[in-house]
Amino acid sequence: MKRDNFEEAKRWIIQAEDEFKDADDLRKLGKFYLALFHFQQAAEKALKGYLFYKTSSTHIFYTHSIDELLNFAKRLDDEFKNYSMVKKLDRYYIPTRYPNGLPGSIPSRYFDDPEEALEASKLTENLINFIKNKLKL
Repeated sequence: MKRDNFEEAKRWIIQAEDEFKDADDLRKLGKFYLALFHFQQAAEKALKGYLFYKTSSTHIFYTHSIDELLNFAKRLDDEFKNYSMVKKLDRYYIPTRYPNGLPGSIPSRYFDDPEEALEASKLTENLINFIKNKLKL
């Protein structure tokens, strides 16, 4: 793989790590709706970094779905099947941000479960570490 692909992938992984740390800080502050969204974003960016490195394809940037990105990654590396639970993070892309994404509720008040946020944190952290290991970062 070309070195410039590695450098671009690394930028995405670094952003994913930074976003994960910020999300975990938000989780610890009890800002679960924001934490959940940023866990989703961190996982998305980590997957996009991996996929960009492996394929150099820009078509991956047209989706925000963890499920779709995982399916792309599984085609390249069967070990990604062990991370299929990460697709649960797709639930946090829209509903954590927009009241009309949660009819009859308000995201900042609806997402109030510390265990849900902890699970999202663990899923995201495990995925990022797996990808960093794959890319030898």
